[in-house]
Amino acid sequence: MSGVVTYSPAYTLVPTYECFNRCDYCNFRVDPGKAPWMTLSTAEKILKALQNQGVCEILILSGEVHPHSSRRQPWLQLIYDLCKLAIAQGFLPHTNAGPLSFAEMQQLKAVNVSMGLMLEQLTPTLLSTVHRHAPSKVPQLRLQQLVWAGELQIPFTTGLLLGIGETQDDWWETLEAIAQLHARYGHIQEVILQPYSPGNQQTWNAPGFKPQHLPEAIAKAREILPAEITIQIPPNLVLDPNWLLACIQAGARDLGGISPKDEVNPDYPHLSDADLLEMLKSAGWQLTPRLPVYPQYDKWLPEPLYTAVQSWRNRYRVVEKCHSHSQ
Repeated sequence: MSGVVTYSPAYTLVPTYECFNRCDYCNFRVDPGKAPWMTLSTAEKILKALQNQGVCEILILSGEVHPHSSRRQPWLQLIYDLCKLAIAQGFLPHTNAGPLSFAEMQQLKAVNVSMGLMLEQLTPTLLSTVHRHAPSKVPQLRLQQLVWAGELQIPFTTGLLLGIGETQDDWWETLEAIAQLHARYGHIQEVILQPYSPGNQQTWNAPGFKPQHLPEAIAKAREILPAEITIQIPPNLVLDPNWLLACIQAGARDLGGISPKDEVNPDYPHLSDADLLEMLKSAGWQLTPRLPVYPQYDKWLPEPLYTAVQSWRNRYRVVEKCHSHSQ
């Protein structure tokens, strides 16, 4: 075996698609007030149907309600309630809902095993191009999230969106910033390198990021980032198996949440974990499920979440033993 590649068996709940940002490349958002929010009863039905389906992570992925909107507090309450519901049904929640205040992050820490926010790119030039209608894409605002996550001891996932008008030097600058914050707080568990992939809803007319450039970016990221930070790539956005394997060879070791639908890139369905397993196995790699929190962060979790995570870890150990005995 060449080594182990991990993924998270996941399902995505979207509290709302509405978002006050309008990024030119977005294939997710709807205008505020144009779509109903998810109800707890709908979420409960979905979660009940997922029991015994092998799903571990519930990704709470939301469009953003403006910080000064009267709907901000009900929105945050809905996210909190969805996380609580997921825990009650035996799942492990991970929330990515855009920039949050310190108090909001503190509130959600109690019901999430990890959280995330893409930095995308730190270059301010994008504020006059693809992010010109996206107030929450101000780089300092997003960096602040990583600082607060560190102060609050929240296991955190962040990442870069590649191919939205930035330069290679911008990549290295963004990765250096992540490495420096991790050196201070030790809280970044994964960095996603996500190639921009055109979709049907966007207003931006630009070609997708070429996967041929990904292995080089991964290799350089592996040099910049500390060894304990895992590099993640979304396999549905690297359609050629040879390039996907080249990315893994270059240092990517995680494929992220594999779920029925990629809500951010709905035009790019995921392969099943069985198909990914087969493809990687033929190249000498082992595909293994993981939890949305890495073991070194278990001690940061509040007691009820810690207990839930240990229960999942024990379950995975039993599965691994069964596999090793059957081989």
